[in-house]
Amino acid sequence: MKNAIIIGASSGIGKEIALQLSSKGYRLCLTARRKELLKEILISLQPESFTQEMDVSDTEASIIQFRNIAQIMGTIDLVIICAGTGYIDNKMPWDNDKKTIEVNVSGFTAIANAAYHLFSKQGHGHLAGISSIAAIRGGATAAYNASKAYVSSYLEGIRAKATKESLAITVSDIRPGFVDTKMAQGEGLFWVAPPKKAAKQIISALEARKKLVYITKRWRLVALLLKIMPDAVYNRL
Repeated sequence: MKNAIIIGASSGIGKEIALQLSSKGYRLCLTARRKELLKEILISLQPESFTQEMDVSDTEASIIQFRNIAQIMGTIDLVIICAGTGYIDNKMPWDNDKKTIEVNVSGFTAIANAAYHLFSKQGHGHLAGISSIAAIRGGATAAYNASKAYVSSYLEGIRAKATKESLAITVSDIRPGFVDTKMAQGEGLFWVAPPKKAAKQIISALEARKKLVYITKRWRLVALLLKIMPDAVYNRL
């Protein structure tokens, strides 16, 4: 039985990944702020699975909790960081940007860093982070796009470090397009994937040890277009 920790598993993609990994025989620890939702999901998981209330924006507490989880579970095969937030507000209030940075940057880094040190110590492991198609370029949701660019860059940095140090650590950068969750906000959404479909493709990519994957697969085409699109066109989107 493999052991996995899912950070941000109370709803959306994280919840669906948990359900599907459990059906494959994984023993899981699910973390999130909303402990009541975690308890509801736990009923459908392997008997050995458990939950831990965690607010990644409290970085010091989260690191301690992560280490405690690892001690309870023993060897950790997979860590998936799904926790994230974002806001659409044309007024761009500082409070929204601050919350985005606290969760998507500071919170993500705290867990990713702790996972890297854990895997380095035990000799192997697989770290996956949920980034976004928004990581490719800046956008009107400036803090969100920037935070996801940070996630992707940090994951690439960890992968490079592990390779340089000859560590058996796999790092996967997962970049979803629109998925039918509370995070999918705004008008003109297209190619919106059900969470179950997104989770299935993510798990398939993790099993294949892929470094970078777009969810769903067709979003790779959008990524290519975004990279070459002139500013005059991109800024009017």
